[in-house]
Amino acid sequence: MSNRNKILFMIPYLLWIILFVILPILLILWYSLTNQSQQFTLANFELFFHNGTFLKMMLNSFWYAFLITFVTLLVSYPAAYFLTKMKNQQIWLLLIILPTWINLLLKAYAFIGILSNSGLANQFLQLFGIGPVNILFTDFSFIFVATYIEIPFMILPIYNAIKEINPVIIQASEDLGASKWQTFKYVLWPLSWSGVESGIQAIFIPSLSLFMLTRLIGGNRVITLGTAIEEYFLTTMNWNMGATIGVVLIILMVAVMLLTGSKIKRKKVDL
Repeated sequence: MSNRNKILFMIPYLLWIILFVILPILLILWYSLTNQSQQFTLANFELFFHNGTFLKMMLNSFWYAFLITFVTLLVSYPAAYFLTKMKNQQIWLLLIILPTWINLLLKAYAFIGILSNSGLANQFLQLFGIGPVNILFTDFSFIFVATYIEIPFMILPIYNAIKEINPVIIQASEDLGASKWQTFKYVLWPLSWSGVESGIQAIFIPSLSLFMLTRLIGGNRVITLGTAIEEYFLTTMNWNMGATIGVVLIILMVAVMLLTGSKIKRKKVDL
């Protein structure tokens, strides 16, 4: 393929990147560095880093994103491992992917019906003489629903990473006298780290900016940077402060990508 043809094929991609990635980021950056009179100022960033409310929102965002990612990884890794050992893997993969085809808003409203005081969860608990229990609008319900929605994005990369591991390597580790825990720690886990890394990025980064689930499932108890951005853009109409929070959120996401994308140094271990 000639250089001219390569350039022609790249034009749509470059236009897409410029129009829908670079320009929106530049626009957000412009709003964050100006006030409502369109004058240059750093007051928005000064307010963000000197206001305890914003710092608390940032810590909340990291904490909830960490919890969602940790719980998702805790469930997804064993599921992905056992999935590689099962028959009819394509059918099971399809069942895992199917929920992602349903609109997020529909899934959120479905869980509102399930977790409400008169929902299926409380009806089940009442069979054992428990309830009604206030499940909806709690930290538990928010983390549970967010984990359920994002689990496929953790299972799939881990499954692919484990699937690529040569079974002979695992057998060699066991033949050399390694226990199952040692095989997992020194062989399976390092070799599948690329999948874990991809899953963490696919879940932790979007979880930093969740706002729909925080409203519908978490109620007003779960306050993150995502909900703050929604509030400033749609309610108070202070786009400059909303853009400032957005810039901080983008910086945090890039930092997470750089940290999780670092390569693990190889080292010798004694079994």
